[in-house]
Amino acid sequence: MNIVETADGSLTLFHAGVGEHYHSKHGALQESRHVFLKSGTQHFLSNHPQDSLSILEVGFGTGLNYLVTADYCAKKNIKLNYVGIERYPLEKDTIIRTENTTHVATEIGTDFLENYKLSLASITNMVAGELSIAVCDVYDFQSETRFDVIYFDAFAAIHQPEMWSAKILAHVCSFLKTGGVFVTYAITGDLKRTMKSLGFAIEKAPGAPGKREMLRATKI
Repeated sequence: MNIVETADGSLTLFHAGVGEHYHSKHGALQESRHVFLKSGTQHFLSNHPQDSLSILEVGFGTGLNYLVTADYCAKKNIKLNYVGIERYPLEKDTIIRTENTTHVATEIGTDFLENYKLSLASITNMVAGELSIAVCDVYDFQSETRFDVIYFDAFAAIHQPEMWSAKILAHVCSFLKTGGVFVTYAITGDLKRTMKSLGFAIEKAPGAPGKREMLRATKI
């Protein structure tokens, strides 16, 4: 794992085995805030104002998407139930090296690092609500919760095509509520067709720096 500075000054990891960065080299923090927080969480809440929110993330990685979301929810007094799926969880020391916690309130970052090991495969009470990380293959994930928002942050299809298969997407989206929102940084013809076949309304939303468009889909 190599630490890489991205265009907005934030850091990410380069996974040599996969051949890809964990977040956009055009700006890791900008991508997280734009694709997942703004286009996912804030978009959903603008249409469904509420004081609690449930999020499922595919590809927990460095925890950056969790951190920016938890920071936002804590400021808005929204109780967050956040579940991440991560087959290969990173060591805490590696996460510390990314300096992701410097982008959020001190209590959010400290809370995350202090509880990170406890969070693996368990539910932990955090400042912003609850966090759990399911250490398993995506298709083995099971939950009784039906989520408001899905963050789909797997590595790109060119490097990890199996993660973007209709089988995996159908499994993941089975945990989303009707009216719930699915967001990802990518947008391809195959992805749009698959999501439509699963009963979603598709939007081409503006992409983060480096990408013209991204996909947002609402479960009908």
